[in-house]
Amino acid sequence: MAGVALLLDLLKHKPAISSKALHSCGFFSATVAASAAAASVAGGTSLASRFLFRDGGITVAFSDAGAVWTEENIPNLRPTSESIFQHESIKYSSKYYPVELKPLFSAFGPRPLALTSLRSFLMYYLPLLERKLTPDDDDDDNFLGDPQPTDLVSPFKKSLKQIILEVTVVTTRRVLERIAVHYASSRTAWKLLKDAAKSARRKAIRGMPSYLFFWTVSKTTFRAHVLGVAASWLVQIGVDSYRVFVSTPADDNEQLDKAVRVKLFRKKVLAATLRCSSSLVFASIGSGIGATFVHPSIGQWVGCALGDYAGPIIVIVCMEKVLHLSL
Repeated sequence: MAGVALLLDLLKHKPAISSKALHSCGFFSATVAASAAAASVAGGTSLASRFLFRDGGITVAFSDAGAVWTEENIPNLRPTSESIFQHESIKYSSKYYPVELKPLFSAFGPRPLALTSLRSFLMYYLPLLERKLTPDDDDDDNFLGDPQPTDLVSPFKKSLKQIILEVTVVTTRRVLERIAVHYASSRTAWKLLKDAAKSARRKAIRGMPSYLFFWTVSKTTFRAHVLGVAASWLVQIGVDSYRVFVSTPADDNEQLDKAVRVKLFRKKVLAATLRCSSSLVFASIGSGIGATFVHPSIGQWVGCALGDYAGPIIVIVCMEKVLHLSL
């Protein structure tokens, strides 16, 4: 304790170090000062310090032993903390990911259902109109003869089946969106449910290079198109399963055993997987091309639609020509 008292007295005689500096640096506490003072008073001056201080003792103020933390001796730490947390390299910010879920039965709305019906009827009735306007032969006798009756019932049934199929795909996608929001993180769900056309418009404002803009738009479209392709794949697999395992052929000679049915089902699953994968890839590439060279939002939408339609056709034709597979 005498050594500690000696060191305190030496520091007190130094003009550059004050008691305020000691408190601010935190090297000594009030307990150490009190114990040193008690030791110096009780035992007097030690032998080691008599040649330095000949007056006969080390004087230590007892007020140091009961030091009170006031505004004068407490170091001002507020500016330091503010400068640390206001530094540019330290930014504590949380991004909000707004996820907007569409109604579960949005496909049954008046406008979506009308557009789906119009598209389905045009798909199956336009070939009939084209066949009627362009007869097979130009013979006048056949042209003036009795016209052959046109079957209008079969295209109507096919149109109804197509409407039911598209409505089922859209409803399945809404279910997958709710599953993604419930089980995935908010950031992942936000990327899966993002509007790719609006995102392409926002990216075009940033003024990024063409190759980077093409890559970002394609990547965003790929993520936003995944749930739609997955819904289409699930519905197609369900339809193929019903056709292979449940429905019975009209002719008894066409009855298939279980092994043949399983083989046929695997082939249909492979074909559906190739079609959906090619649709996803080509839709992403087409959206990037359309947004880069045509228009950010309209080009993205048109390119995505064209890639979604042309991708399966290109892949199936290539597989049939190269690998001799009938899909």
